[in-house]
Amino acid sequence: MDEAQARDVLARAGVVDGPASGARLLALGENAVFAAGDLVVKVGRDSATGGTELLDRARREVAIAGYLAEHGVPAVRAANDDVLVVDGHPVTVWHRIPDAVRPAEPRDLAELLQRVHALPAPTGITLPRRELLGGVERWLRLAGDAIDPADADYLRERRDGFASAAAALTPHLAPGPIHGDALPRNVHIGPDGPVLVDLETFSCDLREHDLVVMALSRDRYGVPAAAYDAFVGAYGWDVREWEGCAVLRGARETASCAWVAQHAPSNPKALAEFRRRVASLRDGDPAVRWYPF
Repeated sequence: MDEAQARDVLARAGVVDGPASGARLLALGENAVFAAGDLVVKVGRDSATGGTELLDRARREVAIAGYLAEHGVPAVRAANDDVLVVDGHPVTVWHRIPDAVRPAEPRDLAELLQRVHALPAPTGITLPRRELLGGVERWLRLAGDAIDPADADYLRERRDGFASAAAALTPHLAPGPIHGDALPRNVHIGPDGPVLVDLETFSCDLREHDLVVMALSRDRYGVPAAAYDAFVGAYGWDVREWEGCAVLRGARETASCAWVAQHAPSNPKALAEFRRRVASLRDGDPAVRWYPF
């Protein structure tokens, strides 16, 4: 899905005032995210590429927003409880958050995770396990011939190995609700403080999933050691002390490589980054920096 296709779906959804061409594109990844007046609209990939998984996830995300509101957790709020479907594309509508007053920091994320990890399981919502590796096959399939088949096979083999290892882990923390993609980019610092955004991967699973993300970011994405230490101090525990950390880290690295692969057919920078990431995994070098594209 490119921007033009997403704008066409936005126009036919009829959820914004004025022409859809006036909406501002905020992000283009698993979803196309547009700002339009006091609303934010997310357009998902169609069922031909995402199957029913993406529609189910969109419906769950809207329900999760209500659950977090009920428990007073600062998070995005849906402007429409219904998920629209336009030619197979799930479309969700959200209240727009006031402009950020500063960039989010790891410690802001830690404070929100503490609140999420203290929540009881929701009633009326069935939270899935955090299928971190569940999208690997779809992303590799979308990559098609743009990537080396040997690299695709290598990632499939890693996926299967880490899936088995993750299923056998003994957690340090009590399992329960988690965000599932716990990064500072999914925290918005508005005038009233930190707000949690992007609820698509909200799950019920090992709390360690949310903490390994930052440990990996320290090594792969250049998060400064001091910022990581602030995250640990705010949360109260360092996941790197847990013997299962390497397993969840390896699973997430595998998923991150495959996620980049889906953009390779249309984005040369994504293809180069995909090759960099796969090479670092093949070489067993955990310190090679990974970059956005």
